[in-house]
Amino acid sequence: MKQANKKAWQRRAMAALLAASAMVPASVQAKDTGEQDRWAAIEARLDKIEARIDGIEQRVETGQATQQDIATAREIRGVVADTRAETQAVSAKTDSLEQRVAAVEKKTPGSGFNVGSTNISIGGYVKLDAISERTSGGQLAGNAITRDFLLPSTIPVGGTASGWDTDFNARQSRIIIKTSTPVGDKAVGTLLEMDFMVTDGGDERVSNSYTPRMRQAYITYDGWLFGQAWSTFQNVGALPDSLDFVGTMPGTVFVRQPMIRYAKNGFSVAVEQPETTITTATGGRILPGDDSMPDVVVRYDKSGLAIAGIVRQLHASSLVLPTGSDSAFGYGVSISGKVPLGESSDFRFMGTVGQGLGRYLGANIVNDAAIDANGKLDPITTYSGFAAFQHKWSPKLRSTLAGSYFKADNPILFTGTSPTDTVWNALANIIYSPVPKLDVGIEYMYAERENEAGLSGNLQKVQVSAKYSF
Repeated sequence: MKQANKKAWQRRAMAALLAASAMVPASVQAKDTGEQDRWAAIEARLDKIEARIDGIEQRVETGQATQQDIATAREIRGVVADTRAETQAVSAKTDSLEQRVAAVEKKTPGSGFNVGSTNISIGGYVKLDAISERTSGGQLAGNAITRDFLLPSTIPVGGTASGWDTDFNARQSRIIIKTSTPVGDKAVGTLLEMDFMVTDGGDERVSNSYTPRMRQAYITYDGWLFGQAWSTFQNVGALPDSLDFVGTMPGTVFVRQPMIRYAKNGFSVAVEQPETTITTATGGRILPGDDSMPDVVVRYDKSGLAIAGIVRQLHASSLVLPTGSDSAFGYGVSISGKVPLGESSDFRFMGTVGQGLGRYLGANIVNDAAIDANGKLDPITTYSGFAAFQHKWSPKLRSTLAGSYFKADNPILFTGTSPTDTVWNALANIIYSPVPKLDVGIEYMYAERENEAGLSGNLQKVQVSAKYSF
């Protein structure tokens, strides 16, 4: 809330208290001098609620709030305004107002509990995935992350078809800890998010125990974000409702990394972690670790749509390149969004094109650059996108149909023919929610990859999942 608005609320509240005091008989005022303390307590609680809503609105500016957060914040803002207006009534209404404030506090997103002036909330979900999949070009290794969710670049090609392999796991379960501390008319927020995906430590024989990992960890204040979060180049709000970890990974910008970001009025500007990935002459991957400039991203969001641009400096030193250090520019643009189609359906999409964007797409399907005949960096051009349609059959039943596509122009004279040329997938699911926040569903996915040598392979997957969010 802006400072002017806050002061206006304070003036109105004081006027209301004075008006109410004038309406109450002197004997009543004398009888219960603690009544003013009760009013002050209500006002203080309303202030804290508004501070939490301010925190949600700041997360909206940084693209971290969900649509449900936004809608709920707007609703509660109206309830708070109405409740403050009712302070003009006589003190006999104190009890009913306190009950109403308590109900609003309970409904406020991230209400959690307070430690001093800091509000702490804990959320996340527990999820079980039962997956059975078959690959036509060779078998995926047992107990590997490639069996837990679709990684496009790992679909086997050119080998012998496997049978159906079945695995159960609960590794996608996650926990999110948020804090919000009022500072003047603003709030300092933090978020720490962890799950158990793509980590070591477990086995399928006895324990199935896996090491937790950090997904996101950041600080927010007045439109600023400092820490690790989803890349500003990625629009998380456009992702389809899938049982697979991502669903349309081949056509999706997918990166979490450290950054500094500022967002205001729909515009976001960020400097983010640089990391150049290079394809060798035999199709392998080199991570030089020689980057000197951050990746720069600019993005604009409005009405569920987003357009983002990125500029990168790709760099490698003489330790990697045979003729000395070299730099090249990578760049790209991504357009994405979620468009309502009536009251029960929506359309989600993303389209991305550029050079030197390999690690940003589909969990690094191809690399950013190759090394040409002169020992210089040659950025790789890529094209990708997805589309998804969701329909709600009833308040408890919904389905999604989605597909995605990726294409790379690898310079095969310098990379060989083993890197991925194209990969695509399609999926369909049905999800039932018998009670709020509990989802039980089934999903079928088909994916196919072809490398630059023309070898191809497909993956078929049937997944049953149960998920409860808290």
